[in-house]
Order: sequence, then structure tokens, then C-alpha cells
Amino acid sequence: MAADNGFNSEIAWSNDLEAAKAQAKQENKPIFLLIHQPWCGACKSLKAQFNTPQAKKIVELSSKFIMVNLEGQAEPKDAAYTPDGGYYPRAMFLDTAGNVRPELVNPDRANSEYKYYYSNPDSVVKGMNAALKALSP
Repeated sequence: MAADNGFNSEIAWSNDLEAAKAQAKQENKPIFLLIHQPWCGACKSLKAQFNTPQAKKIVELSSKFIMVNLEGQAEPKDAAYTPDGGYYPRAMFLDTAGNVRPELVNPDRANSEYKYYYSNPDSVVKGMNAALKALSP
């Protein structure tokens, strides 16, 4: 399957987290990291929403990030990528040095048990905007 794993082919996705970290340093851009599984119902729902007209703003904002899409066995094993559990999908933000920024949670779910769970394009856009604001020099 293509690098987008079905999450909108208009986005320049990478499936290699280490290469993305190097690119983030070089281009001075934060990383948007999406971790999902092919069998996950919530992931399938989010995937479908990434391919709707409502996701146009995600596509626009994606140019300000290094976009990483990890599915299945590609999920990183480091505990930094599961700060509040190993549920799916999880979307996290990393700074330009490649460090997970656990304080950058879904603004709509800040008080939730699943802080990195995004269920719709509007929440993803809010999270991306909040991350850009927090990580801008």
C-alpha cells in the first residue's frame, strides 16, 4: 500500500519515523505522527474522514509538518509513544528535534482518558493549529 495507508494521498506521508525525525531537523518542522491498525474500527472511521471535503484544511496544514503514518507492526515500541495507553488511532506531535510532546493533546479531549484520540477532521485541525502555536520558534 502507498505511504498514506488510505489516509488521503494528497498528504506527503512518510512511513519511516527515523527518516522523518532527520527531515524535521533539516526542515525545522514539527512532526505529526499517526499510529493506527488495519483491523481497528475507529481507525477505519478516521481514515474515511481524512478523505472527505472537510479534511481539506488538514491537507493544507500538512505542509507545515513532517507527516508520519505508521500502521500495524510499524508502531514504535518506545513508551514515549503510549503516554496514556496503547489505543488506536493515536495522533501525536513531536518537536523539530524528534521528541514526543505529551502536552500536545487533542484540544477537544484534554480531560479525557484518551488524550491523543482524534475522531474527526475538525479536532485534527484544532490539534495541528495548537501544535504549530506551541512549537513555533
